[in-house]
Amino acid sequence: MSIETVHAKRGMVLELSGVLYRVVDTEFRKPGKGRAHMTLKLKNLGSGAIADQRFSPDDKVELAHIDKRQMEYLYKESNGYVFMDTETYDQRTIESDFIGDDILYLLPNAQVQVQMYQERILGIELPSSVELEVKETDPALKGATVQAQTKPATMETGLVIQVPSFIEPGEVIQVDTSEGRYVSRVNK
Repeated sequence: MSIETVHAKRGMVLELSGVLYRVVDTEFRKPGKGRAHMTLKLKNLGSGAIADQRFSPDDKVELAHIDKRQMEYLYKESNGYVFMDTETYDQRTIESDFIGDDILYLLPNAQVQVQMYQERILGIELPSSVELEVKETDPALKGATVQAQTKPATMETGLVIQVPSFIEPGEVIQVDTSEGRYVSRVNK
């Protein structure tokens, strides 16, 4: 299936000249002079190299046909992370390179979509948000009410995000996985 480059999104897998690339980032530019263009930061899934490529916004690119399987994150191994297919109960180890910082959003038993191309694992697709416990942050500021002031907080997975100043260690919060930002407190 072909799409215009202006519709490319982070995480999509494209097939360009027979090579698979994951879209790492996109940027649309319309300079004062000249024509608008899309810059896609692409990761070569074979070599791991990352490079920027410029396209006209209406250029077409081929989406790779990716199978998605529901899997459960189990634990970390020395060479990667172990996931279990929730239908077949097969366990697969996914190399750290394919997951990168996405692992900071996952706790054991978390459900994710694993992207596969011809039985080869390409990476994972995180849920839109996750619930994580705040392990470390500065004490709450007196008089801090709304989200006007923020402070850094370290989650139970090691992820560090900005949270409102009223959040304290031990609280569970909802975190947006696409932007790595605080969404809300979780009342338990």
